[in-house]
Amino acid sequence: MSGDPGLVGRGSLVDNGAGTSNMGGEAVYGGGGIGFGHNQLQAQDHGSMRAPSRYEAQKRRDWNTFGQYLGNHRPPLPLARCTGTHVLDFVKYLDQFGKTKVHLPTCPYFGFPHPPHPCSCPLRQAWGSLDALIGRLRAAFEENGGKPESNPFGARTVRLYLREVREMQAKARGVAYEKKKRKRPPPGSSDAVDGGSRNANNMHVLMPATQ
Repeated sequence: MSGDPGLVGRGSLVDNGAGTSNMGGEAVYGGGGIGFGHNQLQAQDHGSMRAPSRYEAQKRRDWNTFGQYLGNHRPPLPLARCTGTHVLDFVKYLDQFGKTKVHLPTCPYFGFPHPPHPCSCPLRQAWGSLDALIGRLRAAFEENGGKPESNPFGARTVRLYLREVREMQAKARGVAYEKKKRKRPPPGSSDAVDGGSRNANNMHVLMPATQ
């Protein structure tokens, strides 16, 4: 995949190190019976005759932005040919918009959760942001006609990469990522509807225009 596909979107993607993404764009791009743009995600929203939840709206934006990314690939890449490798290219591309300081092993603040002074270590997308983003795209893929067994967002290479990012950032930042057991909210409650999108505005990407 090309180094800079030149995404153009109405939203912005800036990670503040906490949660998920808020990627813009209204691309309409498809292939292999799986579509972007005015797709099944929107049909579900219209069918319910009510405003989509924050999670559903975020998922739609993420899905459209990924479609735009594939459309700007040189040559354009049909979704039907997208693999876990292409998903990793997309995820790594987003790192340039990250806001989370990840200390290098040679940095004196490596492993410090709250360094006393600034350093020149790179900024990256937070693991939590990437993990939530991939989760939404994985769901959107299947909701738009993709088969679970061919879902590139659930590929083993993607899972292993996310695990490596989590472990590396935990060591570099001196933080522990632990899964918290949460009680299921009652059906129909606001928590049940928007439970997966509490941090949906924590990650934004500024899409560069095509050269």
